Amino acid sequence: MSPILDQNTIEIISRSSNQTRRIGVRLGSLMELGDVICLVGDLGSGKTTLVQGIAAGWGSLDPVSSPTFMIVNIYRRTDGQKIYHLDAYRLKDSSEAWELDITTMIEDGSLVIEWADKIELALPEDGLWISLFWSSENQRNLLISAKGDRYLSLMRALRKEVYGVY
Repeated sequence: MSPILDQNTIEIISRSSNQTRRIGVRLGSLMELGDVICLVGDLGSGKTTLVQGIAAGWGSLDPVSSPTFMIVNIYRRTDGQKIYHLDAYRLKDSSEAWELDITTMIEDGSLVIEWADKIELALPEDGLWISLFWSSENQRNLLISAKGDRYLSLMRALRKEVYGVY
């Protein structure tokens, strides 16, 4: 009998928005320059809440809000590094992501994308994909998949941070 999840995937169950934010804090503390975090999930699944935690864990003091109408928000650390927070909800396809110069965002900082599946063709092959599912008013399921060695290492480090096991 084979496992439900493969070695490149973990599942984390969050029982509150504060817990989702804390998972993001742990992930943000592990991020490096150039990392690409791709978020997928319906409205209300916790994507922006997770990004709030990611930015805080990464070291940004900037307030985090959904960039649905701005398309891209930039959060900074005191050392000058940036996280680009892209919301692809209003983009028609990957060509609009290219027009936003997504390559420069990745080269200049790290990139966290909400609705990443809408622009998948514009994204690097490697990345950390997080699918968020609304289970109930107080529960979200996060399915985290790593594509590439860097992201497999990142996912394993996150698993250790959350569960205490590598």
